[in-house]
Amino acid sequence: MLHKKSLQIQSVLYNNEAPRIIRSIKSIVRAADFAINKQIFTGITVYYGDGSQDPVFTDQELKDLNSEFGEYIQIKYDYFESNLGSARGHNRLANHSDSDFIMIINPDIILAPDTLLQLAEPYANPKQKVGVVEARQLPVEHPKSYNTRTGETSWASTACVLIPRLVFEEVNGFDADTFFLYCDDVDFSWMVRLKGYRIIFQPSAVAFHDKILSKNAAWQTSDAEDYYSAEAGLLMAYKWSRNDILENILTYFEKSDVSYYKKAAEEFKRRKRDGKLPEQVDSGHRIGEFINNNYGKMRFSL
Repeated sequence: MLHKKSLQIQSVLYNNEAPRIIRSIKSIVRAADFAINKQIFTGITVYYGDGSQDPVFTDQELKDLNSEFGEYIQIKYDYFESNLGSARGHNRLANHSDSDFIMIINPDIILAPDTLLQLAEPYANPKQKVGVVEARQLPVEHPKSYNTRTGETSWASTACVLIPRLVFEEVNGFDADTFFLYCDDVDFSWMVRLKGYRIIFQPSAVAFHDKILSKNAAWQTSDAEDYYSAEAGLLMAYKWSRNDILENILTYFEKSDVSYYKKAAEEFKRRKRDGKLPEQVDSGHRIGEFINNNYGKMRFSL
């Protein structure tokens, strides 16, 4: 296991409800208690970046939170004054710290008491060259395939992941110039793999992800998720040198009656005209996996 490494747990807020964030903080405190007593982590900081129209926390509320939970964690808060998006927000938070590890979580994540211990376990052997370790989300588990023996997987969802700072810096963080929301974690994972690191899914590390489901338990998406996922699909195909897939998606979007598809196609063409598309990588298609409209093989469909 790791031994006394510093950790920054970070989350980007956007119009989140304070009680839900505090519920998450309480679970983090319990997990921090376990990790500190096992001498895995020390000096744990929880850093929130807020892109909301109005601050979620006042200075006094932040002071009260630190007074209540300061025995195990230090809570920091950065009001961005604008919506930076997920990728740029996390880059900003990471750049304001020098911790040995960075843990990225969604604001509504609830950690099991041993989640930090389980996420740290794959880093025990430095010869394994692990770049990212992802927790298992409950009650709706992510359907990505993974090697049940080694835990290796194509990419990691940043709903709950643990990353060495040196790895984060080696790939220059998230590609915030390309991805505002969605697929920034897929792209980040693949960039990490390009550097020779492994992405590990750790089923024993459990995180409750408070997703909104329909009455028949279907995954409900927001308007923002619909649009930015469509936009990211075009950008992923371009950046990862799959021009064949790009042309298929672009043609489909342009002919579609769905407004956000058309909007995404127009935005892609604007970026192309303005010379604002990312540098293409992985021309040999060694890393990028585009399978049945997914980024890798799936164990089941949602």
